[in-house]
Amino acid sequence: MKLYDYALSPSCYKVRLMAALIGVTLDIRPVDFHPGCEHRGPELMALNPAGSIPILEDGDLVLTESSAMLVYLAAKAAPQWLGNDTAGRTARVQQWLSFSHRLTASLGAARLHEMLLRPGNIAALREQGIAALRELEAGLVEQHIRGQRFLASDRPTIADVACFPYLALAPDGGVSLDPYPAIRLWSRAVRSLEGFIEMPGIHRLHELTPAPVLEVGEV
Repeated sequence: MKLYDYALSPSCYKVRLMAALIGVTLDIRPVDFHPGCEHRGPELMALNPAGSIPILEDGDLVLTESSAMLVYLAAKAAPQWLGNDTAGRTARVQQWLSFSHRLTASLGAARLHEMLLRPGNIAALREQGIAALRELEAGLVEQHIRGQRFLASDRPTIADVACFPYLALAPDGGVSLDPYPAIRLWSRAVRSLEGFIEMPGIHRLHELTPAPVLEVGEV
């Protein structure tokens, strides 16, 4: 499987992370996203007319949406990550996959504005990102009450991988994670998974400050 990849892209990173967690080896094809705009060149536009990355190739199959890539990798190598053993868990996984697109559009866009000077209303993007963080915090508190550490289950699923990168990098867009202890605890749980890999700006568990204490009723 070949991944057209940009090292600083959270969307690309989530595919690399998923592969690492389930032991799948990817053939990484680096893309000069910035400043070269290679993703808008003829080779990659032929693969993905939307002009975005990541792109995953596996034989005749070409995938251009990172959530679909997570599903594909898990279905091929580790179906337990799909969380499809019950109807409720399947629905929760799908709900958080959809939610991850809101993180890309808010926290991800704020990060691009701050790091690559992409145009955008930074105040509105941060406001949208904070609203998403509050929603996620509430969902994780509910999971904590159930005795579960992850978004959709008592074990990690593709939902956690889909949401993790843009949350972990929220400070790059000027949005602090300090007010969200449940998110920070969940982030530690993801970072502690066997096979976890880093990207620039996302470090390993031992480099974090001490774990926050979550008091139910804070949210």
